[in-house]
Amino acid sequence: MSCTSWAWLVLLFPLLGSIVIGLGFRALPAKTAGIIGTAAIGLAFACGVATLLCLLGEDPEARHHASSLWDYANAAGLDIKLGIFVDPLSVFMVLVVTGVSTLIHLYSFGYMQSDEGYRRFFSYLNFFVFSMLLLVLAGNFVLLIVGWAFVGFASYALISFWYRRGTATGAGMKAFVINVVGDIGLVLAAFLIFRELGSFDYETVFTKAPQVFSVNEWTITAICLLLLVGAFAKSAQLPLHTWLPDAMEGPTPVSALIHAATMVTAGVYLIARTHVLFDLAPTAADIAAFTGLATLLVAGTIALVMTDLKRAIAYSTMSQIGYMVVGVSIGAYSAGMFHLMTHAFFKALLFMVAGSIIAAMANRQNIDEMSGFGKAMRFTSAMLLIGGLALAAFPLTSGFFSKDEILAFAEARGGFYVIFTWLGYVGALLTAIYTFRLVFRILPGKACKEAQELIDTGHVVHAEPENPATGEVEDTDVGFPGSEHHIAEQSWPMKVAMGVLGFLALVGGLVQVPGVDDVIGKFLEPTFADSPLSHIHPTVGAEWEGLGIGGVISIVGIGIAYFLYVARPETPAMLIQRLRPAYTLFHNKWYFDELIDFLIVRPILGVGRFANRTFERLVVDGLVTGTAGTVRGAGGIVRLVQSGFVRSYALLLIAGFAGLALYFLIQSS
Repeated sequence: MSCTSWAWLVLLFPLLGSIVIGLGFRALPAKTAGIIGTAAIGLAFACGVATLLCLLGEDPEARHHASSLWDYANAAGLDIKLGIFVDPLSVFMVLVVTGVSTLIHLYSFGYMQSDEGYRRFFSYLNFFVFSMLLLVLAGNFVLLIVGWAFVGFASYALISFWYRRGTATGAGMKAFVINVVGDIGLVLAAFLIFRELGSFDYETVFTKAPQVFSVNEWTITAICLLLLVGAFAKSAQLPLHTWLPDAMEGPTPVSALIHAATMVTAGVYLIARTHVLFDLAPTAADIAAFTGLATLLVAGTIALVMTDLKRAIAYSTMSQIGYMVVGVSIGAYSAGMFHLMTHAFFKALLFMVAGSIIAAMANRQNIDEMSGFGKAMRFTSAMLLIGGLALAAFPLTSGFFSKDEILAFAEARGGFYVIFTWLGYVGALLTAIYTFRLVFRILPGKACKEAQELIDTGHVVHAEPENPATGEVEDTDVGFPGSEHHIAEQSWPMKVAMGVLGFLALVGGLVQVPGVDDVIGKFLEPTFADSPLSHIHPTVGAEWEGLGIGGVISIVGIGIAYFLYVARPETPAMLIQRLRPAYTLFHNKWYFDELIDFLIVRPILGVGRFANRTFERLVVDGLVTGTAGTVRGAGGIVRLVQSGFVRSYALLLIAGFAGLALYFLIQSS
């Protein structure tokens, strides 16, 4: 089979899984739906591996293939094909998306078993993965937009999965609206691309762009800025990030899926895929890089004070995506994609750990109520420690190699790009502190009531289902999360999924060790070989120097967290009192929600109310409704005249002619 045939099968299996489960959800046993959903993504991963092997069997220069099923539109110079594009970048994304998604499906098989919406959940989950795969395999901007929109819709369905919970439906709508803003930017960019280059096809666009545009020409800069609107909305970069923490209202496997390998990485993929355009618009690329830098620092400060476990990990996702955006915007394409891969491993693991702990806490998510789980849940605790070490870029873990490769590239590029190196190290220090703030507050110390129950009896505490955000009693007819709470220690699917991710989080970085191997860089090289920045390579010595600095920063950050939350646990409260303005700013998430409400939401509502009071009531009610009244009155008169008697009609006819004659007599005189 050809590489493209395998790639079409990658798309087919998740789509079939979603359709089969969706159509047969009433007849299918719950576990059967879970098996079908998990198997569909597993088969997609297997086909992704087959696509990889097919590409590796070719010369690097030939590793790009376009395939089309049929022409969607072909008229007046418009040529849109239902086609895919298979190259190292798309195959890399396919492997990350399907590999991690398979493990998340396996985890969900155990975690969601008692949820009333179990079948519906797996149908949505399969459709979400299909949408993301369509996005990364699309061969033109039209199909990219279709996949982009599908991902937005699927995320809304999953975030709002417990649809009788008001906070969940609100969060889903918020994510949908912000992503639609991004969709508009992407659509406008595609229109400009077609107007200037006459095609939506990737190969044609990327070949013609350097011939049509000059560097920093306003049109190409506008195109790239519009692409960034779409990228920032999907990847939760400032200021279009506020939907991401609220997305934690969905089930925990949804959090793992959206924030690890799929939706939030779409913006990073978009910048990497369109790197030819960004190379022609360095101003737009620099704007993207500085936005990513600001996001990683702002999100890091918020994570320092967040007490909701899942939201703290969500802000960590924002911060790490910021690193990736910096990487692909400054030209460190392979490094940015490498960090995307390792982040998928340890972030999916951390969300799975959070799900296990929250289940043990009877669905409460406040870390202030957690302690002593190191003894109560040894496997989950070990996975939390592994995921935390990788996120904090502890030496020799996966995050250690991937994060510092981006910073080393920034230093090698020189000039003002060194800013990204040094402020990136500041972000790394924040990451180590907020990550081990969670570890040291959850694992050691005196066991909380729920942890003690596990230690004493081995049973998970159950409580009346309630919304952790509001305390409202939940309607279990649509799940949340059912009558049982599942933890990794008592569910082999959860344990297997977490164990595999834990292993990858530890050793996944060894594929890209400076001076030893360069697996990711060499594989992706054909995709980015045309970039004028591809010649920049940090020396092996500089890379190891950067790794050394990063390792020290990680250890120092962990040490600070240990001092604050283990050795001197009274210190954080003292710091809050002394640094009250900063704490208030971070606790209120830099007031971005309030700022957007003040600058955008309220003005739009004000315009709507004004239109309702003036235009609708005066124009619509007055003119249109008034006209309708006039018509009704005239109709009444006509009905009176139309009596049905011939003599009446003759009289009207004579009167009409008499009137016309009188008119002409007056005119002639």
